[in-house]
Amino acid sequence: MVKPDFDSATTAIGTPNIAFIKYWGKRDDSGLNTPNNSSISMTLDETLSTKTSVLFSERLGKDTLYINGDEEPIEGGRISEKSAYLKRILDHMKRIAGVDHHALIVSENSFPSGAGIASSASGAATLVFALSEALNLEMARKEMSITARQISGSACRSLFGGIVKWRAGTEKDGSDSYAEQVFDSSYWPELIDIIAIVDSSKKRVSSSAGHAATVKTSVLYGARPAFAENGVSEIERAVAAKDLNRLSMAIMRDSNNMHATMLDTWPPIMYLSDASKDIIYKVHELNESEGKCIAGYTFDAGPNAHIITSEEHRDRVMETLSEIDGIRETIESHMGGGPRLLGEKDCLIDEAGIAPKNSNTRKE
Repeated sequence: MVKPDFDSATTAIGTPNIAFIKYWGKRDDSGLNTPNNSSISMTLDETLSTKTSVLFSERLGKDTLYINGDEEPIEGGRISEKSAYLKRILDHMKRIAGVDHHALIVSENSFPSGAGIASSASGAATLVFALSEALNLEMARKEMSITARQISGSACRSLFGGIVKWRAGTEKDGSDSYAEQVFDSSYWPELIDIIAIVDSSKKRVSSSAGHAATVKTSVLYGARPAFAENGVSEIERAVAAKDLNRLSMAIMRDSNNMHATMLDTWPPIMYLSDASKDIIYKVHELNESEGKCIAGYTFDAGPNAHIITSEEHRDRVMETLSEIDGIRETIESHMGGGPRLLGEKDCLIDEAGIAPKNSNTRKE
């Protein structure tokens, strides 16, 4: 293995994914993010993206992370759960590479964080990809997906493009819980995700807290893993046939099922807003008027809707959404690829290599 080029930053870009069949609920509290059911998703294009620069240098006094211009503590006193796992992964990858230099990590999202649009998925996937490249680890995508999963579960799917399946696995150490590509991004290029933003603020209940509470207290949750596993198979068949009616139906049923278990959690978790519910009603009215499903809504852990449709029906869907009060903006994204490297001009670290560009925290 070739030693990394110290004092030369590596920059990568990655994207979130939208799960057609959701991951909700973990097998245990080990921190490995091993799910109770498999899931399947579509990786989005770079309309929504996370850009991450990584630099290892002996001039750095500690490992430091900046997200959207703000420093996020990753060691010491009170740090977030995700930051703790991120630091653990960083240390693990440095050990593999035989590197003891500290790292400066600078990450920026092109979309709101913590609002249920999978910013943690694109962030963790892009980070692991960038670290592997910066450290010359030559990790396979499968290995990267297992690593990224430990920071954010759904991140394992963003390591691949197209339609991606995350196998739940059964091993206690999570070694058989990984993502794999089912169809590449060119298989169904007409497929679109129209994201309806109704609220870009940070959600009241974090996904991590929601996972644990639902598994522990929801009476309905016991039936969900088997329902979701069947849903994954149904999505695979629908995509293989490019059957939008079948795909939309499966997507909506799964979203409703997951949010039902959230509402059944005690105390209840309600990510959907009044505007979210209006979108649900309007999509059903649209499909009924067409005599088939030409669009399918799905909601992650947040109020913002993802409407899956095709180019053929885009204008009809957009017309329907325009009738709904409370939608602040819409973003259209097609199927995209996994993380990729960027050039020096996209680097987020200043020329001195000690701080992010355009940051008030830069050292003079």
